[in-house]
Amino acid sequence: MKKNIAIIMGGYSKEWEISLTGGNVVYNNLNKEKFNSYRIHIFSDKWVFVDENNEEYPVNKHDFSVEYKGVKVTFDCVFNAIHGSPGEDGLLPAYFELMGIPQTSCDYYQSALTFNKRDLLSVLRPYGIKSASSYYLNLGDHIDEDSIVEKVGLPCFVKANKAGSSFGISKVYEKSLLKAAIETAYEHDDEIIIESFLDGTEVSVGVITYKGEIKVLPITEIVTDNDFFDYKAKYENQSTEITPARLTEIKTNNVTSAAKLAYKVLKMSGYSRSEFIFIGDEPYMLEMNTTPGLTTASLLPQQAQAAGISLSELFESAVEEALQIKG
Repeated sequence: MKKNIAIIMGGYSKEWEISLTGGNVVYNNLNKEKFNSYRIHIFSDKWVFVDENNEEYPVNKHDFSVEYKGVKVTFDCVFNAIHGSPGEDGLLPAYFELMGIPQTSCDYYQSALTFNKRDLLSVLRPYGIKSASSYYLNLGDHIDEDSIVEKVGLPCFVKANKAGSSFGISKVYEKSLLKAAIETAYEHDDEIIIESFLDGTEVSVGVITYKGEIKVLPITEIVTDNDFFDYKAKYENQSTEITPARLTEIKTNNVTSAAKLAYKVLKMSGYSRSEFIFIGDEPYMLEMNTTPGLTTASLLPQQAQAAGISLSELFESAVEEALQIKG
């Protein structure tokens, strides 16, 4: 009997359009002989099932079910394709755990931890995973530009602590521009991380659980003429993504080991995609995404393809893993 799979997409953050695109890629590629797929749009003002005619049917939040054509539809598994809140910050993973419904992303604690850049890097640092020098601010804190520059130097990156797709990030070259960059970051989060600039090759490393085993996918090298890998570089074709990356054997081994170690230390499941910058042969982690982009142009699907894994195989494996481990 075919399993009912709810593909959740949308979300409460500015990444909702990217999520809808990726969610539809999952919907179009998930094995229709094995699964009945349902597109579930989750927004702050509505949770709805969207059928083939784009008609909307409300989701009952009490048991995550849908009344459709006179039948109550319940779900055997949820495919999480939401970036940002509430899919990537632990809220929905916790809800589905309470509902007893398996879902494809990592558990709620890992979601919340990895969504918080400051906490993620702090947890991984004792395990030898390097990261840039950093300075933290919370909304309302006094802004001491001299202390910031003394700690992280110039140029530096001012980032919203809990945001994706490079929203709320500025590269700052002059001390006088710090406050404006901080205000921009506060538009996206009430916590900020300010990091030293790392001048080196940037790479993205996908680590997934595939057919029951942890698998590191071929590494992607990020090349952009933009000042950094910002939103336009990611989504408006203003970057070149080279998979597999042009790395020496020692760099490949070092970043593969670091990404796999992070996945294991955090007791991850499902997909992850971590960003690193090399200083010499050593990779420095920037962040980890636990619901990475799933559009055909996104990095994780590119990496899977380079590994000989089709989109259908990639998505089916995530569902099967969730049903086996979390069911």
